[in-house]
Amino acid sequence: MISIKNINEKDIDLCYELDSNTISLWSKKQWSHEFKKEGIRVFGLFFSKIIVGICVFHVVLDEAQINFFAVNQKYRKKGFGSYLMRYLIKECENSNINKLFLEVSQTNSTAEKFYSRFDFSTVGIRRNYYKDGSDALLKEKKLTTK
Repeated sequence: MISIKNINEKDIDLCYELDSNTISLWSKKQWSHEFKKEGIRVFGLFFSKIIVGICVFHVVLDEAQINFFAVNQKYRKKGFGSYLMRYLIKECENSNINKLFLEVSQTNSTAEKFYSRFDFSTVGIRRNYYKDGSDALLKEKKLTTK
């Protein structure tokens, strides 16, 4: 059974473990800091009782920035990421968010294809943004709010 629920700072270990096994973006300290930011919302995607995906996004007025989006490697290409993204988009639309932003490495063609399926378009480039020197593509999706 697939479910999505809000997760909070008490779930840092779950977040850090999934992050460590996927994109290795943040340390435990950075996860803790992220949960303390105003406007942060975190969803966990569960299959049975196993966390298979996490989405962290930051809401500011009528816009949101996806700060973290990852699905456990062995659950990829099975529809879990799409399920989580559709949920996020619906939540944003229900919250009257007009635009959704994210950054993705230009070298991550799999993620770029995934985001383009949800009508994210490239609106900017951040040169040498990542540790490996690759550029970040700034993506935007315009939402239809209710």
